Amino acid sequence: MSLVLVTGGVRSGKSRFAEELARQAGERVLYVATGQAWDEEMQQRIERHKERRPQQWGSVEVGERLCDYESVGTAYDVVLIDCLSTWVSNRLMSVAEAEWRSEAHTEALHAEAEAWLELVRRSPQKVIAVTSEVGLGGVAMNRLGRWFADVLGDVNQRAACQAETVYAVMAGIPWRIKG
Repeated sequence: MSLVLVTGGVRSGKSRFAEELARQAGERVLYVATGQAWDEEMQQRIERHKERRPQQWGSVEVGERLCDYESVGTAYDVVLIDCLSTWVSNRLMSVAEAEWRSEAHTEALHAEAEAWLELVRRSPQKVIAVTSEVGLGGVAMNRLGRWFADVLGDVNQRAACQAETVYAVMAGIPWRIKG
């Protein structure tokens, strides 16, 4: 098992850096997209991401379960997950406002993150995961923003503890902070 966590602020270049790490790590790369676009602008961003990836890379989208790539991923040397923050935000936005910060929903997200980390622990592939660092700010401090920061912050911390290597990317420059 080898987990590399790439974190940074919004639009910091972390996805590009993670893609370069994946290119260097092997030819058989599976790109795991963690969520669907909520609007046209997000769809355009997804299309730009697709255009810059090598065509020979496999691609799969996961829904609610972060582990949904497991059966496909065994055919690849490297699994690139972009990104944990998109997965968390899409999951949070899928619930009604009355459920925001519900203990049951929060526990379900933590359980799914733990299931994913267990999958990574037993995976023979190198896994590169991209995530946004909520500690850098940039998250609205309303009810939903605080919930997002709490859940993603916990997921990031769990992943960083398990990761062999952690990079923080700022203004396109990667800083190795672990490993």
